[in-house]
Amino acid sequence: MGEAAAMRGIGQRLSDWKAQYNVVPVCPRTEARAQIYVNWFDHGFARQRWTNADVVAPGVIRSNHPTRARLEVLAAAGLNSVLSLRGAKPTAHYHLEVKACRELGLAFVPVGLSDRRAPRPEHFRMLIGAFHSIEKPFLMHCKAGADRAGLAAAIYLIEIEGRPFAEARGMLSARYGHLRRSKAGILDAVLDAYGHRLALGPISVLDWAETEYDPQAITGQFKARRRFRQREEAPGGVPAMH
Repeated sequence: MGEAAAMRGIGQRLSDWKAQYNVVPVCPRTEARAQIYVNWFDHGFARQRWTNADVVAPGVIRSNHPTRARLEVLAAAGLNSVLSLRGAKPTAHYHLEVKACRELGLAFVPVGLSDRRAPRPEHFRMLIGAFHSIEKPFLMHCKAGADRAGLAAAIYLIEIEGRPFAEARGMLSARYGHLRRSKAGILDAVLDAYGHRLALGPISVLDWAETEYDPQAITGQFKARRRFRQREEAPGGVPAMH
């Protein structure tokens, strides 16, 4: 067996082992397995105390993926809804959150965004539609509360609260752990493209997304800038291998 085949075999065994815990929590045994998946494979252990939470606007909170205990505290304090920017994927963390929200009487609204790809126009429609229909107070979250939550919070302030772009722009920043020079910087490119258009005249986020927004062009420009920066920063002008 060649080295490449051996590595593929190891990778498959690790994937199979991980899949044993990425299960639907239908009984105490599977719920325990799902919680192991969340804590170790979804980095839930890091979110036990660190919440990355902040108030976006009256009745609107942003954070990282909440634990069951945190949802219990928020529900007792009057929270009505949870907006998950991780979408409705068949994963342990999704099923556990749906279960917790159901048992705590919280409305659960999934809208899937990516922290590595520019959202499509329909993502803007779904997100802004959710903002208009969701019952406040509500919590919006992604995994770490840095990237997707930052973009969504900025859009909320602009589209729903009517706040200035410069103020809303701060929602997607290093303050919340967002790194614009990482692959998640594609979200900065999207938000800044709207900001540049807004400088030419008023237009809502939704109208821009549906009539002028070009995610392919923005993505191409972002990747080109990132490649150039990596070449500039690599020793001897050799592109960095990341």
